[in-house]
Amino acid sequence: MASINMDPLSVDEPTGGEEEEEEEEEKGRGAEWSRDTQVPVKQVAAHREAVNAARLCFSDSFLLSCSSDATTVLWDVESCLPRRLFSGVHGKPVTEFAVIPNSNRMVTVSWDKKMVSWDVETGQTLWTSMQAGLLTSCSASADGRLLVCAADPQNSVNVSDAASGRTLHQVNDHHRSTITRCRFDPQSQRVATVSADRRIRLWDLLALKTTVSINSNHGNVVSNCCFPNNGRFLCTASWDKTLKLWDVQTGGFRSHGGAALQGGHEGSVSSCCFSADANLLVSGSYDRTVALWDMSTLCQTLILKGHSDWITDVSISADRTLVTSASKDGTVRLWNIKNMEEIPEVLEKRRTEGAGIHILQCDECGKAFPVSRLQTSELLTRCVFCRLRSPSRYRLQPPPVI
Repeated sequence: MASINMDPLSVDEPTGGEEEEEEEEEKGRGAEWSRDTQVPVKQVAAHREAVNAARLCFSDSFLLSCSSDATTVLWDVESCLPRRLFSGVHGKPVTEFAVIPNSNRMVTVSWDKKMVSWDVETGQTLWTSMQAGLLTSCSASADGRLLVCAADPQNSVNVSDAASGRTLHQVNDHHRSTITRCRFDPQSQRVATVSADRRIRLWDLLALKTTVSINSNHGNVVSNCCFPNNGRFLCTASWDKTLKLWDVQTGGFRSHGGAALQGGHEGSVSSCCFSADANLLVSGSYDRTVALWDMSTLCQTLILKGHSDWITDVSISADRTLVTSASKDGTVRLWNIKNMEEIPEVLEKRRTEGAGIHILQCDECGKAFPVSRLQTSELLTRCVFCRLRSPSRYRLQPPPVI
């Protein structure tokens, strides 16, 4: 999209050269569902440069995207037509945005060191806050009161009042290297951050200090993280091509570490997002694919292909029927996964998983051990060696009824 300050709802034609007019005319037609792929997909030619983030918002009727072209655009999901262009304020790539819950406001952050609050309905700026460094990420608390952003090279997090932009807390040198993502937990009590230093930190908003610091044991940069709505797990994505799940609510990670999700991507994992019911995880990768993961088995069920460059962000609708992916190729794709379970590839994986082997981690010694997926395994929390040392604590389960 041309980087000009205009209202996409205006009936007046924008000024510019023939190339811009042709480009706007093409986008004015919106996008139709293509059925040449495994699932129906719409492709939106969203920006002239890399799309850094794209997510469904406002009851999943709209889509927001931000780009290295220094703009953010609000799209109508049904027609894939632009409804509002937010431009003229940032002078460098917009790295991320956050919609303020229960409001018509959002904030954008950029390498120009600005955090900007917008009225999404009118397109007007509400306030601008200058930060010390290049802003790499931002998040809004679930109660809509707070914002957090991460700055580089200070490796800092800044917690602000969402209404005014006033800084409430600033933590410098929070990590030893660039903070790649910051996220409030669903209870608005802690801020999770991940970093190129491969560590995970949880900063407590009541204690005003870091209460959890985890060496992720990822083999490369931790690029992203996300919480499910219940806040029990934190998922981390890494350039080492894997994702991991951390039980941060009960503290299970202290004895078990993180549960690795492997085999889904051939390239660095850039993004991750849970469905509202936490039963599905979506991830995006520099291998240009989107992976869907079944959280009951921790197995990848479907791979979506079509982007021509790195995938930078993913999101999923509340009803689990629509997945979005943003890419460095300048496009956003909307994938209709409503009938995903009818795809032969998914059916085959379900059948294979049902008759296969599940790997658990022993609660006592921490080592991995296999059990049949057909076996009732609720009490199988320890490996055979630990069970043999204290057989009275283990009760043999009856075979499944056929």
